[in-house]
Amino acid sequence: MMTSDPHDPMHLAMIAAEAAAARGEVPVGAVIVGPDGRVITAQGNRILELKDPTAHAEILAIREAARSLGNERLTGCDLHVSLEPCAMCAGAISLARIRNLHFAAGDPKGGGVIHGGRFFEQPTCHHRPEVTQGHLAHVSSEMLKSFFRARRG
Repeated sequence: MMTSDPHDPMHLAMIAAEAAAARGEVPVGAVIVGPDGRVITAQGNRILELKDPTAHAEILAIREAARSLGNERLTGCDLHVSLEPCAMCAGAISLARIRNLHFAAGDPKGGGVIHGGRFFEQPTCHHRPEVTQGHLAHVSSEMLKSFFRARRG
């Protein structure tokens, strides 16, 4: 993987995504950075490992950050994720009151932020994080393409 700064949270998300792929999981990684700029957690998908359809990287990261901070509200925290969150994860991001969402690659098939249901644009969404996209998108896209190419044989 080629990224410029090993301390960049998105770089850490890519490392978590690579670890997920090594476990046979879809390579998605998520990192939560606290209000003080410290990385609280880095997680990768564990759906197959845990036999849990909700064990997306973002959900696992939110759970761990909430435990670590002792609060279900992650106000002031930023989430960096290698792939556009799905609608389930977007809902959890909103409920957790994540301040900023940064994702690398968009997901036209399963995304819920700029694709699909566009969760944060719905009138029933109570909290909308600031959203940025594209940083290291090429790295994430290539990792995902390579993973699925290998699975198809």
